[in-house]
Amino acid sequence: MGLATSRQTGLIFVELADGTVGLGEAWGPPGVSAAYLDLIRPYFIGCSVFAFEHAVDLVLSRHYHFGIQNQMMSVISGIDVAARDAAAKRLGVPLYDLIGGARELEVPIYASGGYITAAPEADFEAQMAQIAGGGFSSVKIKIGMSPASDEWRVTKAREVLGDDVELLVDTNSNYTVDVALESMRRIEKYRIGWYEEPLSPLDFEGYAELCRRAPIPVATGEALYTAHDFKRLADIRGAHILQPDLSLCGGLGQGRRIADIARLSHMRLSPHVWGSAVGLAAACHFVASLSGYPHAGHCPKPSLLEYDVGENPLRDELLKTPIVRKGNKVLVPEGPGLGIELDEAALARFAQ
Repeated sequence: MGLATSRQTGLIFVELADGTVGLGEAWGPPGVSAAYLDLIRPYFIGCSVFAFEHAVDLVLSRHYHFGIQNQMMSVISGIDVAARDAAAKRLGVPLYDLIGGARELEVPIYASGGYITAAPEADFEAQMAQIAGGGFSSVKIKIGMSPASDEWRVTKAREVLGDDVELLVDTNSNYTVDVALESMRRIEKYRIGWYEEPLSPLDFEGYAELCRRAPIPVATGEALYTAHDFKRLADIRGAHILQPDLSLCGGLGQGRRIADIARLSHMRLSPHVWGSAVGLAAACHFVASLSGYPHAGHCPKPSLLEYDVGENPLRDELLKTPIVRKGNKVLVPEGPGLGIELDEAALARFAQ
């Protein structure tokens, strides 16, 4: 676990022969993304925008020595979303129509905040007070420094937020199975909705053991790549909630395959979002398109979209018209493709 002092991400542009431009996001340092883009760009030049996934398969088949747990997949993720954005624009339809159609156009969210800072106790109370004033029904906070610290932070969050707010916690992979279980036992009385990323992403067997013993639902997946990683996790019942990040897991194509794995495994899914407004828009369309199965008319625990409440100019200032929050939901952007338009002045400022 470390303290982040800045945000960075990369934007991918795909231009069709008729001049239509699609937009996607590639997680991670832009310089690394640019180097991978130089490697794989030739596979996509001249490819039909409706057949680009064959180019993705060719990249993965020819460059298998690189593996999939790396930033090449982040670049592929950006290309995937950008290609689908361009295709939808060309057809004049919202992007969600290309990935299953919208089941809902107002996507439920949870507030993601309560970050650990250099002064973790003093800053935490102020963060909680700010979130409490936002009227959110679900809130996620960071824990993971120690089980004793976890108990203090959860206790304080409950005091500020009250009993009616669903409280989620996130460890950012800082624990082993024994420490995670101690932490869970300390905080389970506070009715925790899920316990996120308790273990290293590499510890698949640990996740399976933890899920067998955990008194709180386990969520993970933001550091997993492609449906292959998620299938391995689902096959061993290593989580209760899957959390793909569309800006690194492979984009919307892999996202849909991961959603199918969740559906076939009768597991919940809630995408991780922590980048720019582009990734948030893609996640909106993704969640809007998800099946409600196995539920009929009412879903007791709907797929929640992560809504970061920290300071994030890459989300709040990058678009001409920011994505709209409406109470405990955000509105899926309207218009063809992702339904968003970059503010060119802001883009130039952030690119420096």
